[in-house]
Amino acid sequence: MGIIGSTIKPFTATAYQKGKDFFTVTEADLAGKWSVFFFYPADFTFVCPTELEDMGEKYATLQAMGVEVYAVSTDTHFSHKAWADTSDKIGKLTFPFLGDQNHVLSNNFGVLREGSGLADRATFVVDPDGVIQIMEITCEGVGRNANELTRKIKAAQYVRANPGQVCPAAWEEGADTLVPSLDLVGKI
Repeated sequence: MGIIGSTIKPFTATAYQKGKDFFTVTEADLAGKWSVFFFYPADFTFVCPTELEDMGEKYATLQAMGVEVYAVSTDTHFSHKAWADTSDKIGKLTFPFLGDQNHVLSNNFGVLREGSGLADRATFVVDPDGVIQIMEITCEGVGRNANELTRKIKAAQYVRANPGQVCPAAWEEGADTLVPSLDLVGKI
């Protein structure tokens, strides 16, 4: 797929966010910040609200880490507002929802389902330079875990701040990291 390590492509999307007027988001708004693009198939569906509520429970933590979350579906910003107005779970969420009815973001990230006009269930983490560092795509019936996403972002932020070090499997903040070298080959 070749998306890891690539730079986010230009886009313009209209956002709905609780308590705000509709507003425009572009790739320029991401500069200097960590961002999560949290694609889901459609508003008013089944697994999606459980995932979005889970993400909402981590939103304050992610914001404290300097991360903005953008929920994205191929619905319009009007649909996002209507969903928030009619669903208790969605109505309490405070991160922005981007409308992608023209499929620009879904195509840019390679997650548009051909023939259906819906996005895959996919997550992308973009670093402050606009480079995609993490991606996860799951099948329709499998929801994602915001705790695991938060752990991965902490690892990506650590690696960025500590060149030459890497985070091993299941790494948690404060745990030992590795410094790749010939001395480690075959010894881990």
